Amino acid sequence: MRLQLSSPDNRKIQKSIAITGSKSETNRSLLLQALFPNLKIENLSNSDDGEVMQKGLVKSKGEVDIHHAGTAMRFLTGYFATQEGKQVVLTGSQRMQERPIKVLVDALRSLGADIEYVKEEGYPPLKITGKKLEKSSVSLPANISSQYISSLLLVAPSLQNGIELELVGKITSVPYIKMTLALLEQIGVEISFEGNSIKVSPKTNVEDTTLVVESDWSSASYFYSIAAMSEIGTELQLSSYKESSLQGDSVLANIYKDFGVQTEFSNNTILLKKTSEVKSAHLEYDLSNAPDIAQTISVTCLGLGIGCRLTGLHTLPIKETDRLAALQTELGKFGATVAIDSESLTLTAQSQLNNGVEVDTYNDHRMAMAFGPLALKADFVVNDAEVVSKSYPDFWNDLVTLGFGVKEM
Repeated sequence: MRLQLSSPDNRKIQKSIAITGSKSETNRSLLLQALFPNLKIENLSNSDDGEVMQKGLVKSKGEVDIHHAGTAMRFLTGYFATQEGKQVVLTGSQRMQERPIKVLVDALRSLGADIEYVKEEGYPPLKITGKKLEKSSVSLPANISSQYISSLLLVAPSLQNGIELELVGKITSVPYIKMTLALLEQIGVEISFEGNSIKVSPKTNVEDTTLVVESDWSSASYFYSIAAMSEIGTELQLSSYKESSLQGDSVLANIYKDFGVQTEFSNNTILLKKTSEVKSAHLEYDLSNAPDIAQTISVTCLGLGIGCRLTGLHTLPIKETDRLAALQTELGKFGATVAIDSESLTLTAQSQLNNGVEVDTYNDHRMAMAFGPLALKADFVVNDAEVVSKSYPDFWNDLVTLGFGVKEM
């Protein structure tokens, strides 16, 4: 599906949008529910990733295809490795089969797991034969994707001796690790996180508990971008959000103050208010703990004609696409000068944008959604726009609600 995007006629937007549950919290909660069936979950994400996670968890044999869902790949690897009597081949899209998983497989094997590579060493598909894992001590590099770490932590309560996890080096994506641990605490699991050592105690059963999934802050980022590029006086109300969020991307509320956007919390909603124009010609952020908002921030800066340097992005090349290379290409189509290395992106300020660009999305939902707000500043086409269903199926409809022109070609 190709969509032609154009700006709302009124750029002082005042609307309310309801956003479904966080994909990150949803998939963690679903895995815990599979281990402890008396758990209940409210406000589940309606994303493709949440759907394939649910379908995967009910399988006990045969092929489990998670398509593009990286979170499901990592979490289900840990889950199936610990389930006695289950034997599956865990696979995904061609891009998924190019995304490394050796670090997690090695860690699970060190605990006694039976996992084989079906094709290339270090990459999916995986043949997993579930076993009772009795070993508890394991180590992982600390600067890898937090999803590898969370995969181990989520299954830890179901293991006979729990897990003692040592993280080697400087830890990145700490908020996502803390999200996982907070959910474990909510269901009564004893945990400790001191220095680089994490301990999760075993638990045979949990009390009846309802986990309420907060709405997705990554999805909220696109509305922060819209507010930043809109006129002063714009107000966007989003639900359902908590001031004491578990999600790392909630740092948006602080970051977008630099773009003249204030955040007010009230009754599980946030109100984004554009109160001033951006005051700096160049902004710098270390996004080690929130790399998923790098695309949004870089596009916001492009639209406002300011430069930026974003660091801590070493996990982006192994996402749905190589997000650093993709950003360099797509921002460049609008006339931007972009420099990248293995963990950073630098955008040079520019005042004029090219119109009529065709933005490619690379099977990456965040590439499509990050560029959507730029329609406030230029008319362009988004190719393969349906990819947003991975995390936010209603995204284009919600842009229409805000007054954007969204026309299928």
